[in-house]
Amino acid sequence: MNRTRRLRRNPFIRDMVRETKLSLDDFIYPLFIVEGEDIKREISSMRGVYHFSIDKVLDEIKEIMDLGIKSIILFGIPNDKDSIGSEAYSSQGIIQRAIGEIKKKFPEIYIVTDVCMCEYTSHGHCGIVLDNGDVDNDKTLPYLGKIALSHAEAGADMVAPSDMMDGRVGYIRKILDENGFEMIPIMAYSAKYASAFYGPFREAAASAPQWGDRRSYQMDPANSNEAIREVMYDIEEGADIVMVKPALSYLDIIRRVKDNFRMPIAAYNVSGEYSMIKNAIENGIVGEEIIMEVLTSIKRAGADIIISYFAKDVAKSFK
Repeated sequence: MNRTRRLRRNPFIRDMVRETKLSLDDFIYPLFIVEGEDIKREISSMRGVYHFSIDKVLDEIKEIMDLGIKSIILFGIPNDKDSIGSEAYSSQGIIQRAIGEIKKKFPEIYIVTDVCMCEYTSHGHCGIVLDNGDVDNDKTLPYLGKIALSHAEAGADMVAPSDMMDGRVGYIRKILDENGFEMIPIMAYSAKYASAFYGPFREAAASAPQWGDRRSYQMDPANSNEAIREVMYDIEEGADIVMVKPALSYLDIIRRVKDNFRMPIAAYNVSGEYSMIKNAIENGIVGEEIIMEVLTSIKRAGADIIISYFAKDVAKSFK
């Protein structure tokens, strides 16, 4: 008789034959940076996740580095917003200053920056808005290029365009190369769906659109073949890493991308996924072991990199 249970009898043999293993090298930890000083303010819809002023985020980075986390992705929330998101590409913008201070104290931390306009525009959309309310794809590209270049000039190690404008990866690659940053990689939000799972993030990043939605530029959750085309175009334009976002309802997309492209794949375990699980744990509905089960499923589906607010929980469980 075949007895597959032989390899499940105790934790030693289970560990030995485990097919999918998580490592802290798999994770990027998101951080939200705000203007001001001495600010560490919990985000009400994301228990355990905070807004940090630049001085306070340095303490947080010291803690995560001591836990073994090596990479972060930064999101900035400026005080001043306008229709073209000018604070996003200012040399004195919140992210540009944060990068400088972080690199000064922790040169070894690997900094990824979100390249988008929604946190910086008065209207909350991810690009330049026309009089009729539409987001103009091609007019947005130069602004995204300026944002990415300003991040590289400030000392970012990688840029991650999340806007979903057509052609932005190629445009950013060209701008970076022309300015001597040909070694800065691009992690493209390639298959980014128009998802209800982003709700808590919009509070965290103060980035909710003032009208309408983002369905004209983010992907329809019903589409799978389209994701393959989006990823293919980004690779052709020079993406070094491609991303699927969200993760848990899109494990099939992660798997399809993995099977179709021999590329590093990132998955964003987004705010709504995080908050639902956190709330379920805190209300005694599930145990904390669900965190590792969920994150393992993302890696098992094919993700090489996981952006997750759970990174600290994982690091603490390894101690």
